[in-house]
Formats: sequence, structure tokens, C-alpha cells
Amino acid sequence: MTTTSAATGDPTHPSGDRVVVWSPDFLDYRWGPTHPMNPTRLDLTMALSRGLGLLEGVETLRPPAATDADLLRIHTPAYVEAVKHAGNLPPGSSAGPEAPHGLGTEDNPIFPRMHEASAVLAGGTLAAAREIAAGRTRRAVSIGGGMHHAMADWAAGFCVYNDAAIAISWLLDNGFDRIAYLDVDAHHGDGVQHAFLGDPRVLTVSIHQHPATLWPNTGWSSEIGTGAAEGTAVNLPVLPGTVDALWLRAFHAVVPAAVAAFRPQIIISQCGADSHREDPLADLSLTVDGQRAAYLAMRELADRHCEGRWLAVGGGGYGLVRVVPRSWTHLIAAVLDREIDPATSIPGEWRE
Repeated sequence: MTTTSAATGDPTHPSGDRVVVWSPDFLDYRWGPTHPMNPTRLDLTMALSRGLGLLEGVETLRPPAATDADLLRIHTPAYVEAVKHAGNLPPGSSAGPEAPHGLGTEDNPIFPRMHEASAVLAGGTLAAAREIAAGRTRRAVSIGGGMHHAMADWAAGFCVYNDAAIAISWLLDNGFDRIAYLDVDAHHGDGVQHAFLGDPRVLTVSIHQHPATLWPNTGWSSEIGTGAAEGTAVNLPVLPGTVDALWLRAFHAVVPAAVAAFRPQIIISQCGADSHREDPLADLSLTVDGQRAAYLAMRELADRHCEGRWLAVGGGGYGLVRVVPRSWTHLIAAVLDREIDPATSIPGEWRE
């Protein structure tokens, strides 16, 4: 495996054991020039990863867009059609009276080709799931994914199609019956939890800022699943200002035991970087070092319980330059087993 002074590889695993899913089309998911979710964060992450030598010798997988059949695993036909219609409207317009399906709101404004851009993000996570299911890789990462707030018939929280839920649904139909979804975004992973709240085959774990203090105001510890799935939803709300040590203490106090008891065949991680202390939309106080520790902990759980099967996606994160690219470069490094020393200098070309 090709290595550099910044990125150190593990020679015991061939590079084919990991997949980085990437498409320039991910950058078309652009809500508008002033919207906090700016796809520049994705472009900067890939540029930093390349600048550090992290992607040398690694072929990225360019995914196809999710098909309507893929989207309909989670979303309603009326909603998919509404997204297609909205993407043909002038930017900034409303999709209709009172913004039906959550389209045309301040959080989720209309943008051109909304359906096509959203379907590519969903296709990225689905392609990663298919690579793992087919045995062509053990680990895969798609930083364009992580749209965990999207509901069956409603856009929410900058999310149109719920890529993780779509991938989980596909995996359940293709050989998997115990899937653990771990969400470390500052905001509760409500859309994925809601999709599988009554399905005992899916464990959803979310560690997030306390719902009394942050949208979507869900993810209370009393939310534990319903019916036969009671106990398969785990929520860890933490208070504003929580720092690395306290956040990691909460994670290690609950998550490893929950995963061990569930015995999953694969772990899917939503790795939103908005838990960082500089994020403008949340109030947690993690550092990039703390976020990196969370990624490594989830990888270790996949190695221990799932024969290494780990699918990591992006999510929130609105510190476009100083936070998200650094955090997710460590995420890509964790997937590739090419650890980057946190003291490594940012390349001058990237800074420019």
C-alpha cells in the first residue's frame, strides 16, 4: 500500500479491502449561496485527503444515482414526485401552498435538479452498501451521505432523501438481519430512527445534543423502540458545552455494550462533524481529536463484532474550512487504515 509521511498504511490488508465513494456530482447538492450546508466542505475534504497523500493508490468508486425503486424503499411515491417537480421550479420558489412535503422552506429551499442531486447522494451510500454485501470490501465511506433527517414524505433539516435508511432497507433484503446504525451528529438521527422504530433487526444509536436545547427536539432517552423492537433504539442526549472527555465517556459507557448485546453483522456510522466547538449551528464542544477518537472507536466495534464490515457516511457540519475537511479526512483515514498524526501540518497548497 502506498504511504506517505502523513498517512501510514496497514500492510496486512490490501487496499481493495476499503472503498472511498466519491462523485463530483455530490457537489450539485447545493441549497443556495447563503445556505449553511455548502458542498464546498466535501470538495475541501477530498482536496485535503489528496494533499496529505491519503488517497494515493486508492481508486474512488463513482456511484450511480439511486433509482426511484431504491428511493421508494423509504419514501412515498407522492414525495418523490414532489421533489422532482420542485427541482424544475425557479430557485427560491415554493413548491406550493404552505411548502408541502417540507420543500421550499428556509431550511429546505428549492434548488435546480433537486431530485437528481439528492438521488446521487443516496446512490453513493447504497453503492457502498452493495460493495460490502458482495464481499468486495469490508469498509466503505461516502462523505456525501448522512442525510438522516429526511422522513418518508417530508424533507427536513437540509435532507431530501434518507440515504442511510435506504441502504439499511436494501441490506435487510440482501442477506443482513442485524444492522447497527450509530449516529454521532450533534442533531438527533430522527429520520433513521423513525424508519426502523418497530424493526428489531435494526439497532439505532444516537448521541446528540440534548433535545430540549436543539432541533429536531427528539432523541430523548425514553425513546427506545416499539413493539418487538423495544430496546433497539438507544438515545444519548448530552448537554450543550460537552467536551471530548465527557462525550467519549458517554459513548464508551453505553455504545460498546449495546453493540455487543445486539451482535450486528454490519455497522453503519453517521459521522456528522457539527459536534465541533466551532460549529455555528450546534452547541457541543468537541475538537477534531475527539471526533477522530469516535471514528476509531466505531471502526474498532466493527472489527470486533462485524468482521470489519463498516459503512461510514458524512452528515452535518458547517465549519466549512477549519472543521469539516479536517474531521472527515480523519474519517477517510480511519476507513483506509492510513492513520494521520493529528500533529500533521496542513499542506500549504490546500491552505492557499
